[in-house]
Amino acid sequence: MEGLHVIDLTRALAGPYCTMLFADLGADVIKVEPLHGDVSRTQGPYRADDELLAFGGYFASVNRNKRSIAVDLSNAEGVDVVRRLAREADVLIENFRPHVMEEIGLPYEKLCAENPRLVYGAIRGFGDPRTGRSPYADRSAFDIVAQAMSGIMAITGRPDGEPTKIGPGIGDIFPAVLTAFGVMAAVADAQATGVGRFVDVAMYDAMVSLCERVVHQHSFVGAVPAREGNDHPLLAPFGVYRAGDGWVAIAAPLDRQWARLAEVMGRPELAADPALATNAARVAGRERVRAVIEEWTAARTRAQITETLADTVPCGPVNTVDALFTDPHLAVRRMLLEVEQPGSATPVTVAGQPIKVTGAPEQTFRRAPLLGEQTEEILRERGFDPAHIERLRSARVVR
Repeated sequence: MEGLHVIDLTRALAGPYCTMLFADLGADVIKVEPLHGDVSRTQGPYRADDELLAFGGYFASVNRNKRSIAVDLSNAEGVDVVRRLAREADVLIENFRPHVMEEIGLPYEKLCAENPRLVYGAIRGFGDPRTGRSPYADRSAFDIVAQAMSGIMAITGRPDGEPTKIGPGIGDIFPAVLTAFGVMAAVADAQATGVGRFVDVAMYDAMVSLCERVVHQHSFVGAVPAREGNDHPLLAPFGVYRAGDGWVAIAAPLDRQWARLAEVMGRPELAADPALATNAARVAGRERVRAVIEEWTAARTRAQITETLADTVPCGPVNTVDALFTDPHLAVRRMLLEVEQPGSATPVTVAGQPIKVTGAPEQTFRRAPLLGEQTEEILRERGFDPAHIERLRSARVVR
């Protein structure tokens, strides 16, 4: 994406994760922050030796490879600064509530009138009225709200327990990924036609898309799926099983996989048993399947189980995060990245970029920027002379 210019007016998690994808792949992402900075800068966690406290792990994780300019958008001159940035940009992405950009003075219509090829991406809880006005349009949303409303929490957790939130903020991150995909489709179109598009992803919509299975189950057979713990409603075995030193995931829904698993467990007769021979039969007899598997797994470690099965039956240990730091796969795939942390004597580790492209230069990763670290650099690139920049700084229009 080298040569693609992205104006990033996002904050918190969904928007910054989206723009990080562009930055990781080479786009020039200019993060426009208020003078006090993105709210996530102060949300930690911090290194014990960090006295600078410029930003913690939350901000560091999803704002790498970006440049920062701090602008007061309550000031007309600050708004004009962003308009000038947008005139030369390929993409602008924001995740405010509807009408906030209008109130600021930076509506899509004004920006695209000044730059017709601009692709404008918006992430909102319930979408933008331009693409379909939701009765919930003016509501705010967070990850847990999107997870709750989409139906994903209703099918997550133990059958006798409460609805359970997925651990990572997928109500933010999945909409972010879809927005990046939609924006790139619009960029390709703009490169061909010279005309940009408004790209809108609602967090609620994205999470319903992620829950596609429950939608088709309800439509096809009228089911209202409920929580099934770590089991799958349509496949067996397909779950998490107790090992001698923790838990292991095993998935053998295909009959040949089940036959191989039965052979490894020393129970080849199970593959011929009519009560277990097919996936449908195993789903119906799920508790017996679990008992048979756990009789074998409980007597072995996760490493023993994985070493025995993984080449022919999909399986893997249930890892805690410390195990990730010693996993040779993640080392080879560069999925744990060390970056400088201002204020700390040693680098910190953040999750890597999973998109790998053959023939591309080796990806480089810069730490997240300090607040307004590149303000002057960015303004000079856009034609602001030094005296003008100093006046904007003195008036606290920029930082």
